[in-house]
Amino acid sequence: MQGQASDRDEQAPGERERDRGDDQEPRRGRPRSAAAERAILDAVVELLEAGEPLAGLSIERIARTAGVGKATIYRRWTDKEELFVDVLRDIEPPEPDVSGTGGLRDLRVLLESMRRRGLAQRSSVLLHNVFAQMKSHPRLWSEYQCTVIAPRRIAMLAAVRRAVEAGELRGDTDVELMDDLFLGPMLVRTIHRPDAPLPEDLADRIIQLLVEGVGPRPPGAGPGEAAGHG
Repeated sequence: MQGQASDRDEQAPGERERDRGDDQEPRRGRPRSAAAERAILDAVVELLEAGEPLAGLSIERIARTAGVGKATIYRRWTDKEELFVDVLRDIEPPEPDVSGTGGLRDLRVLLESMRRRGLAQRSSVLLHNVFAQMKSHPRLWSEYQCTVIAPRRIAMLAAVRRAVEAGELRGDTDVELMDDLFLGPMLVRTIHRPDAPLPEDLADRIIQLLVEGVGPRPPGAGPGEAAGHG
């Protein structure tokens, strides 16, 4: 990987002039260009779709493809790892819109978001290849885990806590363990069993099964009347 200083030292005179103009933008108080950011993100995707490996992408190549100066990239992202994480966010399904007040309702939204991401990774060769490559780049994988995965887990744990407070889940059980119980089946289906079905009602089925319990029902009991819930 080329370093930031190396990338800047290799700039052509015309590009350095353009970068100096770009660098003046924040000092004039002008907002960052949304069009420039869009062009940079699209440039990375274009290069990846053309078969360029993550390790082979330089800031110089990305800037040239996007039609911007390298300073425009460095002003928005400190390095390639940070840029690549935003590219992944951009090509993944959008973050779920949770109420922040619901318990099982928000939990269902978060599980459904995981299901959709699993479907996206199965159907997108680009997403599949990028994730496969990313795991061989420890710093990039760590950055993705910290800035993307960790906040999602925190959101899910908060939803489980709200469900406990609302009386939707038992209050005498380890909340983090309950969170793992809800999270686990969806992770197995989306990551560890890539051929497993991901039906539209999967989130609802996971929640229903865990809330009702997996113990045998009393004789004659119907759905929703598992042992201990009568």
